[in-house]
Amino acid sequence: MASAGPASTVRRIYGNLGKLIGGKAGAAILSVLYMIIAVRVLGPRDYGVLILVHTFAVTVGTIVEFPGWHAVVRYGAQAAEAGDEGRLLRLLRFAGLVEAAGGVCSVLAAALLAPVIGPRLGWSQTALDFALPYSLAVLATIRATPAGYLQLVGRFDLLGLHNLVSPLVRLAGAAMIAAFGGGLHAFLVVWLAAALAEWVSMWGLGLWALRRTRPDARLIGSARGAVRENAGIRRFMLAANADLTFGDLAPRLAPLAVGWVMGPVAAGLYSVAQRATVVISHPVQLLGQAAYAELARLVAGGGSGAEIRSALLRMIGIAAAMAVPALLVIAIFADWLAVLIGGPAFRAAGGVMLWLAAARAILLIGPPATAALAALGRPGLSVAANLLCSLGLLPLLPPLMSALGLRGAGVHAVLQAAAASAVLAWFVWRRSSELDRAGNARAR
Repeated sequence: MASAGPASTVRRIYGNLGKLIGGKAGAAILSVLYMIIAVRVLGPRDYGVLILVHTFAVTVGTIVEFPGWHAVVRYGAQAAEAGDEGRLLRLLRFAGLVEAAGGVCSVLAAALLAPVIGPRLGWSQTALDFALPYSLAVLATIRATPAGYLQLVGRFDLLGLHNLVSPLVRLAGAAMIAAFGGGLHAFLVVWLAAALAEWVSMWGLGLWALRRTRPDARLIGSARGAVRENAGIRRFMLAANADLTFGDLAPRLAPLAVGWVMGPVAAGLYSVAQRATVVISHPVQLLGQAAYAELARLVAGGGSGAEIRSALLRMIGIAAAMAVPALLVIAIFADWLAVLIGGPAFRAAGGVMLWLAAARAILLIGPPATAALAALGRPGLSVAANLLCSLGLLPLLPPLMSALGLRGAGVHAVLQAAAASAVLAWFVWRRSSELDRAGNARAR
């Protein structure tokens, strides 16, 4: 099938983005509302502990889990192109089994490590007592297979709807606590309930979409042959999983590092600053999600490297235009935003907020470039970029915080973002140029 070209690909990408962004915008509003309630009920210290407990669980899940959505989209696009329904079902079963095994290991790892790591992060006794049941919050990250299928069949409207699930549960729970009383333990229960709802609802939406698009399909069954008929899938999944792990690790390790070095109060301030700047990063993350399925189809249909570069440049240009107004607002009103969200006790979050906003703006290239590399079958290059820039620069974080205080964490984020953007851009340009040279050689 001939490629439809970069312009039509970008139109479809932004159509997908439009379906996602409504849910994400609603989720962002709900998140600010529940955070305002949480920070005012708990105060800087207990709110910092809540953030550290949840971030710890999610970080363990990020490291240990084994998501398969990249493989579902990439190899599923190939199966759809060939009209092979059996291959697609076996692929879904294989990815689901692998993800389930990683999920069990993630929950066990969180349960075992929490009593060891928690005291060093300044968790209160309330948090330590609830650490074992809270390890189930890791399940919120074990939902990549149904998410990949929804992308594959173009149900970005359902993905957008799913974005509202966790914030709605958190907001409802936080409002009840504010109205009827409760402290850190109550918020931990609500956050755990939101994580479980996020997990269950995504699998429910995925199964519903499978039944609607393929009424005779049965997800339960044999995955035999999935590895054989999807050449290189194990290597691809290892690389894509490593890319997700290292890509998500730096922003999730940062609050833990702040809590480790400076304590729960600083972690709470840092979390408020992060939340205020997601208005810059969320649309771009959604753009990467919306782009991957279309770029995978473009490659599967014989698209050229020049078409991929053209689509990528269009996406980055529009993303930059979306981000600049938000960056200007944060630059002018950072302290006011910090007080608006958390009250006077959180004013110090304004000092790091602008740095984090700048880092997110610099990293606009990240999600679209990562999607392009995965579509090109080279997620390992994104892994290399994340290893080099995220983990490689992580040792600079403690000395920067020692020298500059909480602002040092913001400076570190800017350094990481600049390095990662440069490396990812170079990798995409090199790999897409190789695709063009290979195509020219076949033509001759």
